[in-house]
Amino acid sequence: MSLLITSLLLIVLLFLRMPVAFATGIAGLIGLIFELGFSPAFAVLERTYFDTSSSFILVSVPLFIFMAELLTAADITRRTVYACQAWIGHIRGGLAVATVGASVFLAALVGSSTASAATMAASAFPEMLRYKYDKRLATAIVSVGGTLAVMIPPSIVLVVYGVLTETSIGKLFIAGLVPGILTALGLVVTVQILARKKDMAPPGVPFQFKHAVKSSLGVWPTMALMALIIGVIYTGVASPTESAALGVGGAILLGLVQRKLKMARFNDSVSRAVRTTVMIIAIIACSHIFANFLAFTGVTQSVLGFVEHANIPGWVILSIMILVLLLMGMMMDQLAILALTMPVLFPTAMSFGYDPVWLGIIVTKTVEIGLITPPLGLNAYVTAGQTGVPLNTVFKGLTPFIITEIIVLILLVLFPDITLFLTSVMW
Repeated sequence: MSLLITSLLLIVLLFLRMPVAFATGIAGLIGLIFELGFSPAFAVLERTYFDTSSSFILVSVPLFIFMAELLTAADITRRTVYACQAWIGHIRGGLAVATVGASVFLAALVGSSTASAATMAASAFPEMLRYKYDKRLATAIVSVGGTLAVMIPPSIVLVVYGVLTETSIGKLFIAGLVPGILTALGLVVTVQILARKKDMAPPGVPFQFKHAVKSSLGVWPTMALMALIIGVIYTGVASPTESAALGVGGAILLGLVQRKLKMARFNDSVSRAVRTTVMIIAIIACSHIFANFLAFTGVTQSVLGFVEHANIPGWVILSIMILVLLLMGMMMDQLAILALTMPVLFPTAMSFGYDPVWLGIIVTKTVEIGLITPPLGLNAYVTAGQTGVPLNTVFKGLTPFIITEIIVLILLVLFPDITLFLTSVMW
């Protein structure tokens, strides 16, 4: 009975648009009160919130967010877009391909899908519009390019998944590299097909080597910083938390050397990083409260027992999980999805012997697709709001890219070595 009441309360709170952190925390606390009584429930609340929020690995969250904010404040993101356009813009559909390239780089800088999509909508979309690109292609590539930030490290989604499931964040970061690059290549192929078969993109602008080199001068140091961060994690020289601290120091140094990081921008970066960090930590801590409630009710064990006795094949369970995550991705934020589903889905998947790192990439890829899937794909709404293009036009343009994303997801499911190869040879 307590499980039913608590679940209904959670649904009502979410329906009333209460932030998911507070909704899961309140529902979990009330469920604990039903199960344990008033005083024991608050004792569990106190211990859970303290243990979760004081976890050392969570230090990487504010540091990576702060690094992204610093690089954005130093005008690195905008210059990255123009540098990619200068190098790739001369081929047919080149501005759209350059947008994919810039989105890959922004993914390593920003770590937020919606922030990346908003940045590209403000910088890349006007350029494509000026060169007579079809609005469906222009808005679609901006929207789908933003989703790369969910997969390519340092992804906040991967950090949260690692914390919730106690999976190595370093391995998750390395495992996300190949799927992220594979996704980007799939987007480039789709752009080329649309540019040639559907005539949605004009011929490219003339290539100017000097202009391309000049536009890249301020970007190379940042690329070197990103390579250094991934390199120290891959070689085992530093943990994700230590590499995040290295990234913050490097971002401050780059901003000062290039004379782009003013005190006002620095203060704004601190403020935005603090707000984002508090939201993420609250989601993680409150999801653990709800997970504790589920543990006391025994629902996780009941699900595991049902699956075991029903003799349901592992691939069927995995398919159901992916479908559920896709449907939730259409309506909810990625972090909220992880907070609500991992307490049950993760142990269920582990009972079938799936690799937790591989599962993390599959889960991340699935919620990434939800960001661009109608009717409530968040990135599509961000792009439509930023560009003024009707939402139905954005979704029409996204259709071939959604197909590409699903093909990549199927490849990752069928061939786990695509994900796990780099982690298997980590030092």
